[in-house]
Amino acid sequence: MNEPDQPSPLDDLNKRLRDARSKHAPDEPDDKERSGSSGGLGLGFRVAIDLVAGVAVGVFVGWLLDRWLGTTPWLMLVFFFLGAAAGFSNVLRAERASRNQRK
Repeated sequence: MNEPDQPSPLDDLNKRLRDARSKHAPDEPDDKERSGSSGGLGLGFRVAIDLVAGVAVGVFVGWLLDRWLGTTPWLMLVFFFLGAAAGFSNVLRAERASRNQRK
């Protein structure tokens, strides 16, 4: 084994990696700075996709059930509103998560 006064090979490797990273990427912004410029655009796309997907899935499921049960258009309307509610719920959840990340 190693003598107590010599550093382990892993500690030496870790030090060399930190030195190399600091030399090659000193101007790279950290995650909090990066999320400020593109975070709003990403959140906007997520909100739009959540709303559209919720409504689309609800309408599709309602349409399928209407065709199967012969209740046109009632189940499609019910599932439209359920899908819209699910979409809004996902939007609120994404907004809360975004707000907690900014703190």
